[in-house]
This record gives sequence, C-alpha cells and structure tokens, in this order.
Amino acid sequence: MFTIDEFPDRTIAINGKEYLYFGGTSYLGLQTDAEFQSLFINNIKKYGTAYSASRKSNIRISIFDEVDAHLAEIIGSETCVTMSSGYLAGQLVCNYFSQPDYQLYYAPNTHSALYRNHQEIFQSWNELENAINLNSNKTPVLFLDSIDFHGDNYPEYNFLKNLVLKDIILVVDDSHGIGITGENGGGSFKFLQSLAPKELLVSCSLGKGFGIQAGAIFSSNNMINALKNTQFFGGASPATPASLATLRDASSLIATKRMQLANNMDLFLKNVSNRSLFVYAEGHPTFNFQNEILANYLEDNGIIVTNFRYPTENDSLMSRLVLSASHTNEDILKICTILNSNSSNL
Repeated sequence: MFTIDEFPDRTIAINGKEYLYFGGTSYLGLQTDAEFQSLFINNIKKYGTAYSASRKSNIRISIFDEVDAHLAEIIGSETCVTMSSGYLAGQLVCNYFSQPDYQLYYAPNTHSALYRNHQEIFQSWNELENAINLNSNKTPVLFLDSIDFHGDNYPEYNFLKNLVLKDIILVVDDSHGIGITGENGGGSFKFLQSLAPKELLVSCSLGKGFGIQAGAIFSSNNMINALKNTQFFGGASPATPASLATLRDASSLIATKRMQLANNMDLFLKNVSNRSLFVYAEGHPTFNFQNEILANYLEDNGIIVTNFRYPTENDSLMSRLVLSASHTNEDILKICTILNSNSSNL
C-alpha cells in the first residue's frame, strides 16, 4: 500500500521516485484535466460547494432535472434519477426490492453496492439459473455487474441469454461502463433492453466515466417515479449541483477524451505481444490478472498498477492494468516494451 498527497494522474511520486501509474478508475482522466477543472470551478461559483437539502424540498434547483434528462438521452432510457453516489444508487434499488413479493438473486462477482447484509452470491451461473427456475411464487430480481473483471458479462452477456428474462427484473451495475462503453459512452443499457427483461434498471457511479462524485439510476418512467417516492430517496441528500452541471457542460470534452482512450487501447493491443497475461473485455480499458510476480515486475520497472484485496482484506487479490485517456503514446509503448521483454517468465 502506498500513500500519496495528491490525485494520482498518469504519474505518481512515491518516496521521491516517479512511477508511471496504470491503475485506478479515472478512465478519461477528467479529474486532473485543466479544462474540466475550470468548468467545475465556475459551476461551484454558481451552485456552491455542496447542497444538502432533499430533492423533495419546496425549493428546487433546475440542474437536477436537466442533468437527469441529459443522462437519460445519452444512455437511452426513458428517464434517470441522480444520487450522491453510485453506492447509494445501488442501495436504493436493493432497498426497494427487499419486499416479500420479490426474490433477490445475485450473479457471480456482483458488487456490494447492490446488496445488503449477507445475501447469497451464486458462485456459478448454472447454480443461479437452477435456483431461478425453481422459484415459482415470487418475482425474481437478478442483480449483476456489467464489467465483472472476469470477462463473463459485458459485452455479450451470454449467461443472461439462457434465462427467461421476460419474467425477470434485471438490475445491472454499470459503474465501469457508463461514459466509456457503448455508443457515445451510453454503456450497456440499450443492449440489455434488447434482451427484453420484465423490467430493467441500470445503476452506476458517475465518478469513473464522468469524473464527478455522483451516482445514477436508469429505467422506465414508472420505475423511477416509484423510487423517487420512497423514504430512502426523500431522506438522502442529492449529488452536488456543481458536479452535475460540469458533467453537462463538459460534453464535448468528454467525447474527445473517449476517443483518446480508444486510441490508447488500440495502441496497447497492437503492441503488447502476450495478451494471454490478461483477462479483458473488448472496448474496456482494464486488463486483469492474478499474478503477483507480474505486479512486482512492473513495480520494479517503474510502473504501479491496481493491486489490492477488494472489497475486504479477506477477498481475493485484485490486480489490474488500467489505461487512461491521460496516458501518452510514449507511456503506452513503454509499458508494452516492459511486458514484452520478459513475457515468457511472467
């Protein structure tokens, strides 16, 4: 574990030594982009640094509805509601369906944002399919992550195609996809909708693809209105208005950054000689591995990657090489050269 004193950009300094950084979740590099920061600062001057009133208040700021509509258009849903974090968005959905009429099912590798307490997470899709097929009394609600870092879900979602989705409410955490994958960064909503589930809800963090501290839920008008009418939603503070306004105002910059990230992914894949070192999904900038030797080798050669146990110390080691729009061509080619020079021993 390393402790640093500023946001990690494409390089980080540890004990006086500079490393290239291929980790984290700042996929578009917005958090340290000067133009993005300028937009954010201007919006702070207009909207203040925080807003802790309920969205049910008698005084309401228009930016919330404006950005909800803006995001729904990008993602392709009927409507959207933003929250203060992706975790809270997931918890709102989980809380809503924690009722006697519903039976909750959790696919392998589902993020903890979508469950409470100690729900059973199935270790295989076959076990999950059998359990859903045995249920006849309650409406099944299936929770899963789009990017599960094991290559099982996005982009094809083959396991879902084995289920009778017309009878299943589908809840998908697309935190690592929204803003990055899909047409114009729309994530997986449109594809999942084409599978025709009984109801579709997609929740996410907006911090990974859009660089702001906020979350969102995308679904039908009826479903979002039902969520808005809960005590959970009414009692929660919303996302910071300045953050949401910056997401909207930075649309063209975000599109440019997404193209740069795509170019960086292409450059990496064309120049790394041993792709079998990694598990990855086409179109996503994360390259996952469970190889402590590889992580140590990269560190010895001046490169830090994501490498820790998550979400608790008792969980498996999560090692991940992450490309960002902030990386230069030289950065990409350097890590490829390092990987290629000793790939047979890794």
